[in-house]
Amino acid sequence: MSWTGFCLPRALLLLLLALPLPTLQRSTLGQRDFTPLSTGAISTLVSSPDPLKQLDPTNPSSHLSKILIPRVPDTENNTIVRNYIVSKLEALKWHVEEDAFNDTTPFGEKQFTNIIATKDPKASRRVILAAHFDSKFFPEPNHFLGATDSAAPCAMMLDLAEALDPLLNERAERLEAGTEDDEDVSDTTLQLVFFDGEEAFEQWTDTDSIYGARHLAEKWATTYALPNSKRRLMGPQATEISGIEHFILLDLLGSENPLIRSYNLDTAWLFDALVSVEQRLGESGAFAYGDEQSMIAGKWSSFFYKRTAVDVNLGGIGDDHVPFLRKGVDVLHLITSPFPSVWHSVRDDASALHMPTVRRWNIMLRVFFSEYLNLRPEEKKRAAEDSRTAVERSGTDLGS
Repeated sequence: MSWTGFCLPRALLLLLLALPLPTLQRSTLGQRDFTPLSTGAISTLVSSPDPLKQLDPTNPSSHLSKILIPRVPDTENNTIVRNYIVSKLEALKWHVEEDAFNDTTPFGEKQFTNIIATKDPKASRRVILAAHFDSKFFPEPNHFLGATDSAAPCAMMLDLAEALDPLLNERAERLEAGTEDDEDVSDTTLQLVFFDGEEAFEQWTDTDSIYGARHLAEKWATTYALPNSKRRLMGPQATEISGIEHFILLDLLGSENPLIRSYNLDTAWLFDALVSVEQRLGESGAFAYGDEQSMIAGKWSSFFYKRTAVDVNLGGIGDDHVPFLRKGVDVLHLITSPFPSVWHSVRDDASALHMPTVRRWNIMLRVFFSEYLNLRPEEKKRAAEDSRTAVERSGTDLGS
């Protein structure tokens, strides 16, 4: 990611990025209210599955450990990481597409492969959560691991899929049974996109950067969506890109004390919804972890810059979202600014990650997407409690 390569003064770049972009489509549902989860539902999401188990760099079998290796595009390690991500999502029975293509780089032609995992490929709309899984090319003998950039975000995405998968299955069952009370939201599925080739091989330019995102945005913009019964809200000439409800991009996350801005007025309300999730979790004490005193209730500080009533489109930071933004997709870019001090250095390894911060991002994403997708984790908890109560009652009856 880059302020388009730092080739121009930062103020001018912000001005250029803030210029109006051609709008080919806008969010289908637009701004809407999320139904806040109950305290019991949030408690379930925060605790199960363990929000740090798969992001523990000391656990060799964790998602993070499997991703946290040098993984430059068109290398053996890149393929190893890609196969790992694909295997985990296929194990959940998600629809997984490997979008392979060739492109010209400063080092010649390279092969890139995006990973697109969709919970329900028949849904008429999808909310995308994305990050890049490649790492920046460093000449030997240096090896860049990219813990914040973006191994940790990728591991968060896999953890989110595992945490929400049973809840998405339950929502599908409610819809099938006709008991889902919000069919519009239920027609939106969750899609995870792991981009290859985000990093520049030499210097960030329009052609040496975001290879995977540029390819996929153009591909989806020129591919007509196949009609089916669940795509009733899509027009006869709808393309794959027009089915994107929102595009949420993670980058440079995992270091301590991140600061996130709202860059686009079209998704300012979505930014506010995430801030609301943070506020409720913080006040409940959910951020408390181990001996970390800075995150206990009453002492934690927000990850987000406060928005004001006079906010305008700020433009933004060059990243995988740009090709989609230029095609009219509503984008929420979650990237810390200023960048972490370890950015594009060999110090961006496991030591750059602050585990209470990583855990906090994980539980925030679980709650945010549960509310976005109208999931009901409290039902699962209630069923477990009812089962325990029945067993206890049975034991009492037998004893009497």
